[in-house]
Amino acid sequence: MIRVTTFKDRSVAVFGLGASGAATVRALEAGGASVAAWDDSEAGRKAAADSGATLVDLATADWSGFTALVLAPGVPLTHPEPHWTVVKAQAAGIEIIGDIELFFRERAAVCPQSPVVAITGTNGKSTTTALVAHILRQFGNDVEMGGNIGRAVLTLEPPAVNRIHVLELSSFQIDLAPSADPTVAVLLNVTPDHIDRHGTVEHYAEVKRRLVEKAQDAAVVGVDDDWCIAIADRLQEAGTNVRRISVRGAVADGISAHDAKLFEHDRERADLNGIATLRGAHNWQNAAAAVAAVEALPARFRESGDLQAALQSFPGLPHRLEVVMKIGPVDFINDSKATNADSTEKALASFPGDIYWIAGGKPKAGGITTLASYFPRIAKAYLIGEAAEEFAATLGGAVTFERSGTLDVAVRRAAADALEAGKPGSVVLLSPACASYDQFKNFEVRGDAFKRLVAELAGEKARP
Repeated sequence: MIRVTTFKDRSVAVFGLGASGAATVRALEAGGASVAAWDDSEAGRKAAADSGATLVDLATADWSGFTALVLAPGVPLTHPEPHWTVVKAQAAGIEIIGDIELFFRERAAVCPQSPVVAITGTNGKSTTTALVAHILRQFGNDVEMGGNIGRAVLTLEPPAVNRIHVLELSSFQIDLAPSADPTVAVLLNVTPDHIDRHGTVEHYAEVKRRLVEKAQDAAVVGVDDDWCIAIADRLQEAGTNVRRISVRGAVADGISAHDAKLFEHDRERADLNGIATLRGAHNWQNAAAAVAAVEALPARFRESGDLQAALQSFPGLPHRLEVVMKIGPVDFINDSKATNADSTEKALASFPGDIYWIAGGKPKAGGITTLASYFPRIAKAYLIGEAAEEFAATLGGAVTFERSGTLDVAVRRAAADALEAGKPGSVVLLSPACASYDQFKNFEVRGDAFKRLVAELAGEKARP
């Protein structure tokens, strides 16, 4: 755990007592702060109280005694309207920050030379974060990974000169971390997302820009969308060391990828062919960003590493193009983390055809209209959840589909059709292009349900 000493002997309000909020309470108290903890849910309050936190009803508290409000990243800061705790904090004139800000302030206080790689972007940030951490570990380094992936940042080991923190940061977390100044910052891409929380795509992109503009040594920026091209150019004009990455063409000052290979100028750096966990152009971008980020760190962290071997041993992430198993000639792929069309596009682009596609859930703005160019690759679609009718209208006569309703029905129907066709290289692909909240708690639960259903199906097929 990281003890937060920068609020020693001061009173801090903490709202939102999920995993990161509970860790924040413990870290502040361990550093000598007085913490008033609260949550809108009774379950959150009970769990915090059971762990020893001091509960204070912030709705009736005297805010003049607080130095800061530490807000959980899932709580609205600005849109669709500020949370009531934000209103109270603003009225009291106190700062509103998050646990990532606490991490960077503690780093500045106790070990400012501690290396940090921070990764953000609309899509690909989890895979890139995991890959950066994996490469650095394979190179023999002491690596702590967390933030928006895995563990809450304040549960990690503290900053140290020879310890590298690799952090995935969402736009919500960056919005609450004005002091975030990683050694190397990565911005993969920007496409419209979370507009309900940021108001406009312009504001969303601006929040992402904040992270890379404060990079101490280098900013790694994907330049395959207009937002990021503008950000990279702006950073370079301001004197930032910018490393560009692209899967659409060569770059003069970074790493490009094509035909499953990474290039720096005309020199091949790595070959991704045959690495199932880095399949598809979107993963080529992730790999290019990871390599650029690792190589932007001081040389001592990469002197004895074998980059090709590290890439080949990358295990991938659960729920992101995860190969669950093969039944007969059919691969079953869990891509539950694809909660929007842009992410699902990456999955559909990774397979040349014979895709039995399970899609649907709680729809997002725009639906799946942008996926039309991939419809010829889809043998049949199986629609579930609230989005079923909307997706059916989009697919129209272009793709054969059925309204399966629920995931269990969709898995069985897709498996039956794919196995009956019996084509080598065919896939049953769960890539919903939707949030999970209509039928599942989160995308992890949805993906785990898919894996369980496939395992049950495989067991049935194995019986004599």
